[in-house]
Amino acid sequence: MDDLHNGRDALRVRAAAPEDLDAVLAFWKVAAEGTSISDDRSGVERLVARDPQALILAERDGVLAGTVIAGFDGWRCHLYRLAVHPDHRRRGVGMALLAAAEERFVELGGRRGDAMVLDRNELAQHAWRAAGYAPEPQWSRWVKPLTE
Repeated sequence: MDDLHNGRDALRVRAAAPEDLDAVLAFWKVAAEGTSISDDRSGVERLVARDPQALILAERDGVLAGTVIAGFDGWRCHLYRLAVHPDHRRRGVGMALLAAAEERFVELGGRRGDAMVLDRNELAQHAWRAAGYAPEPQWSRWVKPLTE
């Protein structure tokens, strides 16, 4: 992960640190569509403790502009929480985050990335398609909460 320059201002892409987690959770309330059962302090702490490189942040001028979780379980590469702040959209933040995630996956031996995208989130669907991802309509996500 590195600093990227687009002629105006630098975009810094880096792994999250434990001290970033409160800012990330607040950021997701503004920039992310929908919530997950693990979108809380303890869930994100477990993620960073288990895999310190999985939560990737993009900052512009010291301000959090975007996030993505690039999870690798040793077999498959999963992308979660690609979120870009509304003030930073259409400025390369999402593409920079995906490039960092894909680079991580390749280094770990991953062969294919997948993402969960809400059916109703047309903006996100456009961004994923622009990045070269495509839906697989033959699959459905099945879930079962393990806690109440």
